[in-house]
Amino acid sequence: MDEIELKTAPADFRFPTTNQTRHCFTRYIEFHRCVAAKGEEDGDCNRFAKYYRSLCPGEWVDKWNEQRDNGTFPGPL
Repeated sequence: MDEIELKTAPADFRFPTTNQTRHCFTRYIEFHRCVAAKGEEDGDCNRFAKYYRSLCPGEWVDKWNEQRDNGTFPGPL
C-alpha cells in the first residue's frame, strides 16, 4: 500500500494571521492568471491549483467558478 503525503500551501509572509481567507482568494486568482498566461498544463499553474485547493472551502471555489462563468467574479483576473 502506497503512503499518501498530505500537504498544504507553504507559509506566505503576505498572510501572517490565522485567518487564511485572503490567502485562499489570492491563490485562486494567481492560478487563473497563470492559466490565462501559460495554460493549464504549466507546472507553476499546477502548484497554484494545489495551494488554493488546500486552502479554500469547496463551496467558495464552486461559487467563484460560477461567477467567472457568468462574468460576475469580483476579483482581478
